[in-house]
This record gives sequence, structure tokens and C-alpha cells, in this order.
Amino acid sequence: MLISVDELTEAMLSDRPPVILDVRWQLGDSHGHEHYRDGHIPGAVYVDLDRELAAPPSPEDGRHPLPDIADLQAAARRWGIDDSSPVVVYDDIGNLASARAWWLLRWGGRHDVRMLDGGLGAWRAAGLRVSAGDTTPRAGSVTLDAGHLPVAEIDDVATTSAILVDARAAERYRGEVEPVDPRAGHIPGAISAPTAANLGPDGRFLPAEELRERFVALGIGDDDEVITYCGSGVNAAHAVAALQIAGRSAALYPGSWSQWSANPSRPAETG
Repeated sequence: MLISVDELTEAMLSDRPPVILDVRWQLGDSHGHEHYRDGHIPGAVYVDLDRELAAPPSPEDGRHPLPDIADLQAAARRWGIDDSSPVVVYDDIGNLASARAWWLLRWGGRHDVRMLDGGLGAWRAAGLRVSAGDTTPRAGSVTLDAGHLPVAEIDDVATTSAILVDARAAERYRGEVEPVDPRAGHIPGAISAPTAANLGPDGRFLPAEELRERFVALGIGDDDEVITYCGSGVNAAHAVAALQIAGRSAALYPGSWSQWSANPSRPAETG
């Protein structure tokens, strides 16, 4: 799931270099492409999360619905991915955004997809150079098919006995603030597990044992069914990754709070 800076530089010099995807995105910051152009890992291709890793937003489906598999395949080919290509994704916020690309490609059937642990910060901290401008890759030929990772729909969430993990910041979970979605609060019964707590101060994932301890403390056992959600299914993919590192599996609820809160018939809790 993860690759270190040293492992990535070695892979880049190998006879089977990875396709590197830069997923620079943050809620409230629409300048991801500009940040990429200012400096990125050499050879990395910019990925537009809003346009390439999601279908168009709507109140019925949320802010970042899953893309149609044909659209995701077309994007992956634009990025230069073949069926045999290893893929490495990263961002500059501890993989909180690039985990969406990791999850989608795994959902689409690609298994050799890893996140650069620590992201661009780890690359810069190692003293390695960055490139400016855009990278234009050759066209790829990858074939994707959906359904290789579990997905929960809104009606599944409403009736599930699974543990619901809310990956948003705690103040949004409690309903104290809500910067983008129609209502404040959380899905009834969900537990708060902000994704930022899966990371150390250096933006790297905590060791597997520490993540296991964190999830046990939250009441998540080895055999529990888990569904993750966030605002729009982006940080929730990071929660899936952290749970997987800890040895647990989880389904992703892509519509997340943006879909749930837009439907007045769906109950909400605060506190």
C-alpha cells in the first residue's frame, strides 16, 4: 500500500518505472494545478480530483460521486497507465487527497497502486529535486472494471449494523461548524475518527500497531464490519487505507455527509 521515498527513487530508475500521479487538492483550495506546476516530483502527472476522480456533483449523489468506470478508465489512459504499470500516488497533505486515487484504481481492478508515504513533504525533506510546469505522458492502454473494493450506498448505511466511521474533523462531526454541506452533524450512531489522527507529525501513516491500537480504542474489533464516510468520500478513502494498514477491511460510502445531509428525510445527530 505504501512506498518510501528511497523505494520510489529506486523504482524510477528501474526497467519498470511507475506512473506517478500528483493529486494536489484541498477543501476550499481550487489551485491544485497551480501548486503542481510550481513544483512536483519529476515525471508526475497532475490529476484533477474534482473532474477526473469524481462524477459531477449533485444533491442526490453528493459532492464527489464515484466516476463511471469508463470515465475513470479514459482518465487512467490519459495518465499513461497500462495494464502492467505500477502506480504511485501522492499529494502534499499526507495522502488525504491522493488516497482517493489509490482507492479508485484499486476499486477498478489495479492492484499495484501505492501511496508515497509522507507525500511531497517527504520527497522535499530528502533533498530531492522537483520539476515545474506540466508533464505530458504518452497514452496508456489500461482496462478497468468496477467492484474490486466494497462500496456502501445511502440505503445500506441507513439500515446497516456495521460500525460507521466518520473521518471528518471532530468539530464537523459534532455539528459545531459546517463549511460546505446543507446540515451540520453526523449520521446517527457514527463514531468520530478524524483521518488526520492516522498520521504522524511528518505526514506519514502511523505504524500498523499504533493504528490497530487506535481503532481498538474506538471500539473496532477484528471481525467488525466497518463503513467509512466523510464530507464527500475523499478523506474516507484515507480511512479505508489506515484500517487496511491496521489489518482491517472497510467499505466506502462515497456519497458521505454531502449526500446524506442534502436529504431532509435522513436523520442527523449533533454532539
